Amino acid sequence: MSTTIANQASVRMPANLIARIAGVFYVLNIITGLYSYFGPRSRLTLYTGMVSAAAYVTITVLFYVLFKPVNRKLSLLAAAISMAGSTVGVLTMLQRMPFKIDILDFFAFYCLLIGYLIARSTFLPRFLGALMALAGMGYLAYLWPPLAKALYPYDILPGLIGETTLTVWLVIRGVNEQRWQEQAAAGRG
Repeated sequence: MSTTIANQASVRMPANLIARIAGVFYVLNIITGLYSYFGPRSRLTLYTGMVSAAAYVTITVLFYVLFKPVNRKLSLLAAAISMAGSTVGVLTMLQRMPFKIDILDFFAFYCLLIGYLIARSTFLPRFLGALMALAGMGYLAYLWPPLAKALYPYDILPGLIGETTLTVWLVIRGVNEQRWQEQAAAGRG
């Protein structure tokens, strides 16, 4: 009986609210991430880097929930890649990473997967998926550091454009709740 009561009492958060919260955390991530990356090396830089990483972990969890109706396995894979990248980022900031790897190596694949999930979704415009895929392709340059160095800053411009556009869209417009519900229902059937 207590299980029935718990199931009836549980309230699902609307997808539009999840999207907007993810957008707000994306804003926090972008601001703190830019400061921690470009700011002067200090204790404040370390703290903003940690806030940026925590915000990205939150985004990852919210995106997993948001894109699970599109493709559960790919959404989970994207979340795992993002969590790995966030872990590497924190270990690098704390100077505990045993080898050198750029976190953009992870986020290249994360952005590609999120771009694909957006494109396959019915609740977000496809152009956002294309922009996120372009972001991922720009970050792929970091798999080969000499290429990333040669292309800098042009290799990060697609990421800045794609991730910022998605962020603004999520904060202002969110998602089409009805289409999200329909896609979630179709995935259960």
